[in-house]
Amino acid sequence: MKKLLALAAVGEGAMGLLLLVYPPIVVWLLFGVGISGAGIVMSRVAGISLIALGLACWPASEASGGISRALRAMLCYSLLATLYLAYVGFIYGLIGILLWPAVVVHVILTILLAWAALVLRKNVER
Repeated sequence: MKKLLALAAVGEGAMGLLLLVYPPIVVWLLFGVGISGAGIVMSRVAGISLIALGLACWPASEASGGISRALRAMLCYSLLATLYLAYVGFIYGLIGILLWPAVVVHVILTILLAWAALVLRKNVER
């Protein structure tokens, strides 16, 4: 079971990384069509999600537990989503009505998740 889970985690993480780096090739290979503009942006957000899914699904030892693994995956997703959405807003000027509220929500979520990870780590160390 762990080997299958590891294989799935690596596959999803690799696909996420490919979507993050060069989404047009993934979309062309999967669907036979090109993408541009917001399609590239959303494909990269999907790539970030797949990377986080790969982290969440990576088999953990019994000692580490599922909560910390899920917490790390959500922290990774929220941090990368924050950085990427802010980058898209500042660099490309793609700004819809919900872009900056989404960035603010992700900043707050990232801070809360980081704080929870620190608390969990301190409790495990005791």
